[in-house]
Amino acid sequence: MKFDELDSRMRVFETAHDHCVLPGLYIVARLDGRSFTRLTKEVHQFEAPYDPRFRDMMLTTIEHLMNCGIDITYGYTQSDEISLLFAYQEQTFSRKLRKLNSILAGEASAKFSLLLGSIGCFDCRISQLPNQEEVVNYFRWRHEDAHRNALNAHCYWCLRREGKTATQATSMMNGLSVADKNEMLFQHGINFNQLPNWQKRGVGLYWEEYQKQGYNPITGETVPALRRRIRRDLDLPMKDEYSRFITELISSPI
Repeated sequence: MKFDELDSRMRVFETAHDHCVLPGLYIVARLDGRSFTRLTKEVHQFEAPYDPRFRDMMLTTIEHLMNCGIDITYGYTQSDEISLLFAYQEQTFSRKLRKLNSILAGEASAKFSLLLGSIGCFDCRISQLPNQEEVVNYFRWRHEDAHRNALNAHCYWCLRREGKTATQATSMMNGLSVADKNEMLFQHGINFNQLPNWQKRGVGLYWEEYQKQGYNPITGETVPALRRRIRRDLDLPMKDEYSRFITELISSPI
């Protein structure tokens, strides 16, 4: 069999299940760290429940993803996960799901591993959202999950620092209300409302424009020029204000 015939024959098996995100749909990718609880608490022993070093590695990883050839409007991280909102008209890889999932997981894993100095892996899955309302709902969902995770994590590690085992701490938290958990923290000298906002709300990254002095080679003059850069926002708004913030990003991306 000639190579061209063999090539055509075998590529059918490789591409038979290719699926693409349809035009008119918003794309959001969510990446999750694989076994990151063990990686961060046992292997590398980051500070529990939150460590600025780990946060900054995640932020640098997102910045890499926003600069790796896919037009990303907004990046968001909380805990060990990353969410990326694609520009509405983004067409990279013809919107093929297998390409987007594999490239983003590979890029994130490679960058994070270099920052960590050992292997850290991410998986990736794509959400195909029909309108702006569902995009806002998606990020509101992850934003509120960050708040819940923060409350649970601080309670859990208060109990662990008291000498409770992982099983005991988990069991003691079962059935507790939000008020009960806040009271538990208060008894340990922690006012949840006064904790850093990045722990309770996650961190957002988005493009902003700034003015930079440039050089006009024709006139030899120094002239102002608009450039764009990624902004790290560690003080995201809450609830309906956050929804409005996401809506504005979607409506007028830079």
